[in-house]
Amino acid sequence: MLKQRIITALILAPLALVAILFLPQMGFQLTIGAIVGLGAWEWANLMGLQSRIQKAFYTLLTLGICGVLAYLVPIALIWKQGAIAPLYFWVLAVATLWWAISLLMILAYPKYTAFWRNGRLMRGLFGLLTLVPTWVAIVVLRGRLYDIDDLYGASLIFYVLGIVWAADIGAFFVGIKFGRHKLRPNVSPGKTLEGLFGGIAASSAIIGFAALHYQVNETMIWHHLLIGGITVGVSALGDLNESMFKRCVGCKDSGTLLPGHGGILDRIDSLTAAFPVFTFCYVLWMT
Repeated sequence: MLKQRIITALILAPLALVAILFLPQMGFQLTIGAIVGLGAWEWANLMGLQSRIQKAFYTLLTLGICGVLAYLVPIALIWKQGAIAPLYFWVLAVATLWWAISLLMILAYPKYTAFWRNGRLMRGLFGLLTLVPTWVAIVVLRGRLYDIDDLYGASLIFYVLGIVWAADIGAFFVGIKFGRHKLRPNVSPGKTLEGLFGGIAASSAIIGFAALHYQVNETMIWHHLLIGGITVGVSALGDLNESMFKRCVGCKDSGTLLPGHGGILDRIDSLTAAFPVFTFCYVLWMT
C-alpha cells in the first residue's frame, strides 16, 4: 500500500506542478474542471447513485455549472481593476456559508441528519456547494495579477497547498505519537485533538515563511496570520465533511482511481474547503 501511494504521488506531483506553472489560463480552467468532474463522479457514490447514467448526469451537471460560470465571467473579467467579478464573489460567499453549516452538521452528527441523510437531492446539492466553488476559487487565484506577473497566482495556489499539506503531515505524525483525545469519533475515529494542534503548528511555519516572502506590511500581518489560521482550520473541516458522507453510505474510500490513495475526493477533501474559504478571505481582507 505504501509503495502504491509513493508511486502515485511521484506521478501526480510533477503533473500538478506543470499544470499550475505552465498551462495558460484557459487550459488551466479546463484541467481543474476535469478534476472537479472526477470528483463529481465520486460524489455520486456518496449520494448512493448506482447507475452509470445517473453518475454521468450528475457529473455533467457539475461541469455544466462550471461551464456557465466560465461563460458569464470570461477570463479577462475575473479580475478587473483589482476587484473580483461580483458573480464569483457571491459563489465564494455562499461556499463559505456552506462550510459554516457543514461545521454545525459535523458537530451534531449523528443527530439531526434526517433532512439530508436519506435525501439524494440534498446530498447532491451539498456536492455542488463543495465542488463548484473549489473550481471557482482556484481559477480566481490563478488569475490574480496575471497580466503583471503570470506566476503570482500560482504562488497563491502553492501557498494554500503548502499550509494544507503541512497541516495534514503534522496532524498525522503528532496524532500517531501523542493522539489521545478524539476530535469527532462519530465522524472520523482516527482524528485527534492533538493531531489538529500538530497540524496547526506545522502549517504555522509555512504561514511565517510566506509572510516573509511576500514582505507583508506590519499593518496587514494579522490579516495574513488570521487567513492562514482559518484556512488550516477549515481544511480539517473538509476532511471531516467527506468522512461524514462516506460513513452515511458505508464506504471507506470515495473511489479507486488513485492506487494506494483511494479516490480523487480522498485526496482533495481538505482542499475543497480550504480553497474557497481562503479565496473569500483573501478577497475581503488582502485585495
